[in-house]
Amino acid sequence: MLAPAHVGHLAMLRSLIRQSAAEGSFESTLAGESAQSIDFFAKLKRALAHGYFVEEDPRTGQMNTVSVPGYVFWPDNRNSGTPPAGFGLFRALEGGYELWLAGLELGRRGDGHGRELMDALFATPQGKKTWIVRIPRESRYRAAVHYLLRPLGFSAAGDSTHLRWFVREEAPAALKSKVRGIVGANAVVN
Repeated sequence: MLAPAHVGHLAMLRSLIRQSAAEGSFESTLAGESAQSIDFFAKLKRALAHGYFVEEDPRTGQMNTVSVPGYVFWPDNRNSGTPPAGFGLFRALEGGYELWLAGLELGRRGDGHGRELMDALFATPQGKKTWIVRIPRESRYRAAVHYLLRPLGFSAAGDSTHLRWFVREEAPAALKSKVRGIVGANAVVN
């Protein structure tokens, strides 16, 4: 079961993101109280409170508002008054979305909950127009994420310096080309 995420979910999201960062699923600096994590969680709070955040376009220096809709998740289609077990946040981009962040409680991983979360997220209006997913390229869950994304029409586009990129088959051609350029320009030699 999904419900729209809101600022009341911030503590739960912060906890899940910090746990996941500590074990390698998100950028490690989010696990503690760094300047980067303080900035990140302020940005997340704004997104949950207002549905968007403001970011600078690195190419132009222009400040842009970016839509960031999100959901919280309970497994087995039940919200029995318990806290959500997972979440997914989308970030608007060029005619669609990126699955910006998604997470599941560590104790809930396995037993089909990851598949249930992904299926629910990609059945939303934003999920149906999601073209890109990026994960830390060193994540121990990258094979599992690839496995979960494949039936949803995603394939691995390649690795950049820190990220593994997945692109949906029906993504706009210009966006696919842009991702290929990013991956090609930042290709990692193993």
